[in-house]
Amino acid sequence: MQKRKLGNTNLEVSAIGLGCMGMSFGYGPAADKQDMISLIRSAVEQGITFFDTAEVYGAYTNEELVGEALAPVRDHVVIATKFGWKIDPATRKSVGLDSRPEHIKQAVDGSLKRLRTGVIDLLYQHRVDPDVPIEEVAGTVNELIQTGKVRHFGLSEAGVQTIRRAHKIQPVTALQSEYSLWWREPEAEILPALEELGIGFVPFSPLGKGFLTGAINDNTKFDGNDFRNTVPRFNEENRKANQALVDVITRFAQQKNVTPAQVALAWLLAQKPWMVPIPGTTKPHRLRENIGAASVQLSPDDLRHLEGAASKISVQGARYSEQHQKFINR
Repeated sequence: MQKRKLGNTNLEVSAIGLGCMGMSFGYGPAADKQDMISLIRSAVEQGITFFDTAEVYGAYTNEELVGEALAPVRDHVVIATKFGWKIDPATRKSVGLDSRPEHIKQAVDGSLKRLRTGVIDLLYQHRVDPDVPIEEVAGTVNELIQTGKVRHFGLSEAGVQTIRRAHKIQPVTALQSEYSLWWREPEAEILPALEELGIGFVPFSPLGKGFLTGAINDNTKFDGNDFRNTVPRFNEENRKANQALVDVITRFAQQKNVTPAQVALAWLLAQKPWMVPIPGTTKPHRLRENIGAASVQLSPDDLRHLEGAASKISVQGARYSEQHQKFINR
């Protein structure tokens, strides 16, 4: 697979990464651990070198999975993880934000053990904490970089002013935020700022939490523990309305003799050379499909046609529940 550099740094990763969250958390019951270890190792064999996890996924269990799976090839891969949630030790559920310096240091020590590594390649603040100045957060990560525990600093779902303030204290290597054909908000302010500052972009949910694959429709029933049950964009009525966007992508994919998921990922790859999407999956055939997107070439005419058709469709429903939205502090 082709490689890309995240921004103006020496952090080089595969053009498509692997988001590991759904293997343990978020989309219903955790998948079988041995199956997921095999999947992650298969991803490495197929050229993926960039793996995304977080302390809060599980909590803790996803980092443990990723650490075990990648231990034999640790020197050949880039592992990204995240801090910033207060986790109840009894329930292992997040109970709010916490980016106090002492908490960041504790979180990193825990992540290092679970990931079975001496250094975290890319450490993100998972969500901006309104109670801790971003300068303190960036300064703490700078200390961790100086001591050799962390290589690169990242932010997730941060706004332009927060990014600029952090970047002055400790250069930000990458921003991770949602971006896809059905959530294009970063185009207005975020992407121009990242380009100006030389910061890479890691789109999460590049397949719209599965919706852009065409495998979900208004009749789909999600598992009781699947967080999409709480997302307005995924209620039955909105899924029915949003099918129009999937239809556009599907027709385009048929013309190119590829899949809708491959079109959605290829579209992202065509936006900027410093952009690296991280689709997640628990299925070997979906992994192969996603990796295949790196070989799909979209011409300027293709992009104009696809974006022109997609722009006529107004996507229905908020991307987060009100409860989750309160943690988006930019």
